[in-house]
Amino acid sequence: MARARHPNKEIERALRALERMGWRVVKARGRSAYARGHVLCPETERDRFRNGIFCRNQVWSTPRDPTAHARALLRQAQGCLVRKESDNDGS
Repeated sequence: MARARHPNKEIERALRALERMGWRVVKARGRSAYARGHVLCPETERDRFRNGIFCRNQVWSTPRDPTAHARALLRQAQGCLVRKESDNDGS
């Protein structure tokens, strides 16, 4: 089932870019006033130790500055520690 689009076009663009990078977008469970969902690092699917700083990021429903939130999501994903470690291993 396809995920619901984010109402803000800049955040939706960032989420699509994250999906192309292999990140998974999941809907928040239960009732959350602010969090629409999370983006999960592709490394969370493997059996590796993944306690990196950027392995899970919240996607806000109505952030104060949507442009900054979209940039932060992309910046955090691009700086993922687990991803950098796997790139250095030659895999």
